[in-house]
Amino acid sequence: MTHTSSAKAAQPPRRVVSLIASATEIVCALGHRDRLVGRSHECDFPEDVAALPQLTAPKFKVEGSSAEIDRRVQEIVRDGLSVYRVDGDALKALAPDVIVTQDHCEVCAVSLGDVQAATCTWAGQPVTIVSLKPDSTADAYADIRRVADALGAAAAGEELVVRMQRRIDAVRAAVAGRPRPTVAFIEWVEPLMAGGNWMPELVDAAGGRNLFGAAGKHSDWMQWDSLAAADPEVIVVAPCGYDLKRCLEELPLLEAKPGWAHLQAVRTGRVCFADGNAYFNRPGPRLADSAEMLAEIIHPHVVPPRYAGTAWVALQAASAP
Repeated sequence: MTHTSSAKAAQPPRRVVSLIASATEIVCALGHRDRLVGRSHECDFPEDVAALPQLTAPKFKVEGSSAEIDRRVQEIVRDGLSVYRVDGDALKALAPDVIVTQDHCEVCAVSLGDVQAATCTWAGQPVTIVSLKPDSTADAYADIRRVADALGAAAAGEELVVRMQRRIDAVRAAVAGRPRPTVAFIEWVEPLMAGGNWMPELVDAAGGRNLFGAAGKHSDWMQWDSLAAADPEVIVVAPCGYDLKRCLEELPLLEAKPGWAHLQAVRTGRVCFADGNAYFNRPGPRLADSAEMLAEIIHPHVVPPRYAGTAWVALQAASAP
């Protein structure tokens, strides 16, 4: 979805603001890091984007347990308020040609509505708003192409998509014909949520049988009793917005669940904690990394452990004193 407040300039845009982390990675992967002039509070990759002006902030405290964070967010949403604030004055002062945002999830990042509210008075200041809405890997590829088009870099966009597709195809080929363990992908711990959208597709490509969450649909709540009854062979814990260190802090919540110690994934050491913030939750170039990571988690004797210890760890390592 692309919105233009007034006629687009004839020249390719030179000043880009990205208000979603995946879009920042897309712009940089397209070779146009030099065009970025502003970012969201969540944009942290590549590392040098931290030097850009930060234009957004959450309206809630991000500290505490996953249950406490969920409660704060739900209270804001119930009141019909935006979860994030945009510094409209700073945004306007940067005079961007293109602003990239999203209307996939109002809880995850600054939304299209937030950006429209911040720019609605910009009379005479041309700006194109590109809003991403990825529900699947195909949508993520389409969004990459749309960002590339907005930057006048269509060929680079197509090349990036092809590279990602080849890497995911290589993952699929590496595990082809092997037994497919059952997998529960947990995107939030309290309350429990199963990974949806592109996550089931990545699990499938990595040679697993996804048990919860539907491909192409928003992540949905799940019941602990259902997970326990399914008794998955592999459990991947990658909460939305959590890096690996923060993800590991959720272990006591899981250990407190009835029957946790008796799950086969726990008994066999096949519970893995992963950096959801950097990989799985960002529908950008690193979805290919996420597929590779899942393959080494699900088929450790087939796929070399390139990401183990840095982007994910197994339960034994997480529980070691």
